Amino acid sequence: MMALLAGLVVEFLWGMNSELNFFRILFGKVLYLFISVQFLWAQFYGDPPDKTHPWAVHDNNRPQPPRIEPGEILGTPPSDAIILFDGTKESFKANWKHEKHKRKKDWKVINGALISVDGAGDLLSKAIFADCQLHIEWAAPSKIIGSGQGRGNSGIFLMGITEVQVLDNYKNPTYPDGFAGSVYGIMPPMVNALKPPGQWQTYDIIFRRPVHRDGKALDEGYLTVFLNGVVVQDGTPLEGGGLHKDRSRSRSFPVKGPLKLQDHGNPVQFRNIWYRELRQRSVEGGTDGELSYEATKTKRAEIAASIRKDATTKKGKEKLLRLMESLCYEEDAVAITDAEKLRSEFIDQVKINPDSYKEDIIQVSNAVKYLIKHQRMRTDHPHIEILEKIIKNNGWKVKNN
Repeated sequence: MMALLAGLVVEFLWGMNSELNFFRILFGKVLYLFISVQFLWAQFYGDPPDKTHPWAVHDNNRPQPPRIEPGEILGTPPSDAIILFDGTKESFKANWKHEKHKRKKDWKVINGALISVDGAGDLLSKAIFADCQLHIEWAAPSKIIGSGQGRGNSGIFLMGITEVQVLDNYKNPTYPDGFAGSVYGIMPPMVNALKPPGQWQTYDIIFRRPVHRDGKALDEGYLTVFLNGVVVQDGTPLEGGGLHKDRSRSRSFPVKGPLKLQDHGNPVQFRNIWYRELRQRSVEGGTDGELSYEATKTKRAEIAASIRKDATTKKGKEKLLRLMESLCYEEDAVAITDAEKLRSEFIDQVKINPDSYKEDIIQVSNAVKYLIKHQRMRTDHPHIEILEKIIKNNGWKVKNN
């Protein structure tokens, strides 16, 4: 609400004539301070970085999430999605290729749908990717032919390896780990949430590939699947990705692979296919969540260096606070010396007329107490005694973080 009000006032002032320049500038500065305060609230606030977490809790040094635009209606691609099929022949030709080089038939695009043709073989996306959010819609033939695995059968293979089964199981039982919505050969769906044949079904899939290093599994990978908005796989471990008849075992996956749509002899239709790549896990070099000690140490040093660099653009109290903040991430002799000097200068400046610097004194005092609490400064540091004495002598009430 405050941001909306500020925006409206800015627009109003900007629409006035040049006589209001002074007020425009003044309001701009006030607005800047209002926004800045929101970020300062998180400084010296949450628990600091530790041995396996490079960021503090509520850390505003952490990058802000990038802005994207969601789809206009549920199921349409957001602005950062990579579209693999939009219903046009041009999209099909640009994004897909047949796995079989020698064939007498091709998959077809009819009325905005991509249709499997018996004998054409499997279809591969030209794009290769791994961890993703995948959206895909499919429809089994409305004319019921066959039963069990012979009715409306196809498959969606993540990285060309792990299959989320496509099958018309509407009033059509089969072996459960080969059911629509199953991780084929691994895990049956929790429930059967299919619509009748001929109607469009929707899969929303979250996929994480297995990660191995030096012959050791760091993450076995997993799948979450929504079928028509209903959870049917909930973080299901891949256990090697699944096979037909044979039990799959833990194994390494390539870094990236294509999406594969299966030709199983039935004219299954697909439409509205898009994916979004997911952020890296810590085992792949990501810096969110719990990291190894070595990765945390490296990232903390990087963050500290960035804060120290930012401190060079500031003066006085603002520079002092940034240097003190950098010590939460990494001990640095130069930063400690510079912070000591700036803090002494600050105390000398404010103790003459403390009422004029009330908020600044409290802010620096809280920062010192934070560093002492979290063992970034020694407990008997003289600055804390001086600052607390100023606060006590003036009768100020201080709200500790």
